This record gives sequence, C-alpha cells and structure tokens, in this order.
Amino acid sequence: MSADLGHLLGEVGAVLLDFDGPVCSIFAGYPAPQVAAELVDVLRRQGVDVPPDLASEPDPLEVLRRAGVAGNHAVTRAVEDALCAAERRAVETAAPTPYGREVIVAARQARLPVAVVSNNSAGAVSAYLVAHRLAGYVSPILGRAYADPDRMKPNPEPILQAVRALGEMPSRCVLIGDSLSDIEGAKAAGVRIIGFANRASKVLAFEAAGADAIVTSMGQVAHVLILEAG
Repeated sequence: MSADLGHLLGEVGAVLLDFDGPVCSIFAGYPAPQVAAELVDVLRRQGVDVPPDLASEPDPLEVLRRAGVAGNHAVTRAVEDALCAAERRAVETAAPTPYGREVIVAARQARLPVAVVSNNSAGAVSAYLVAHRLAGYVSPILGRAYADPDRMKPNPEPILQAVRALGEMPSRCVLIGDSLSDIEGAKAAGVRIIGFANRASKVLAFEAAGADAIVTSMGQVAHVLILEAG
C-alpha cells in the first residue's frame, strides 16, 4: 500500500479531504446518536409520523436524507437548521484525528492546495479549522448544500465544485475519505481516492469499491507528503 500511496500522491496536484474522519471526529463529545434523536424530535414537532426504523436511526445525516426524501421542504429546512446548529456545537468538542493536521500542513509544504469536501455544514468545518489554526491552510471548503441532501456525497457535485475552484483536472486531484460514499463520489467525479480505513472492517469494503489506495492511519499519508515536501 505504501508504494501505491507514494506513486499516487506524486502524480496529483491537489488534495481534497473529507472532514469527519480524516480531519476530526466531529461528534466525539456530542454523540451522533444523540444528535440524530434530536433531529427525530424536530420531525415530530413538525407533525411527521416517524416510523420505528427512523426513530432509532443513529446517523444525523441519514435523518436529514430521510427528511429530504419525504419532499416537504419546510420540514427539510427545519431539520437542516437543527443539524447545522448541532454541528456548530459539536465542533467545540470534536476530537482531532491523529496526523490529520500533519497531512494538511505537509500537503501545503509540498505545494499542494488542500480543500475540504464534506457532508457536514461548511460553517461547522470553518469553525473547526479556525479553532485549530488550520483555516489558512485550507481553501475552498465545500460543505453540505442547504436543505438539499440529494447533493451530498456520493453525489459527485461538491467534489467537482472543489476541483473547479482549484483549477485542476479531476484526474490530478485525490480525495481522502473514510466512507463508501466518498469512494463512490470520487469515482463518479473522476478524481483519485484514498480510503482511510479507520476501522479494520472497512479495508475489504474499500478494496471492493475500487479505492486507489487504502491507509489505516493518516500518518501514512503525512509521511509520504513530508517526503514530497523535502
């Protein structure tokens, strides 16, 4: 994997990062299942009859997706607003991913621009980067489209928006992500993809999905970028 990683990073001109995973664990101090339950309460207050499977959904983004599928834009906006507010609170106690900061800094030292492409809100991403003195290293930040969950990854649109903003060809960009939606979105956009398997169970899934390289620590990426910068 290391040889593949070095070859891949030597060929690209820009690095795109997913946020929750490669950069930090956004819900480390404000657990995702708690946020999801609060969003379900929003649905109930909006008069939505919540089915049992949605009532027990632990992923806030999935609650938002399900709200969007229902097609009531007022309800979707209410859930979106509540999720944005929760994410802004969550970043205050988010846990930095080991070596996530080093990847960002080393990429810039290697003269590679760094963008974030996230299904979290851009406001939350920006707040985290400012708090951790990383804002000057990352641009652009492509967050979740407001109250339009169909445009979240694996939709390639936000990835392609970042590519265009960086002025690069898709094939000259690499996305580092920790989910199958990152891999699917990257492949649809024509960008390279490094799967960050922060759980052992993800390795085989990422291989099957066609990731160009797989790492189990962001330190592996940082190490290669430091060599590139040197």
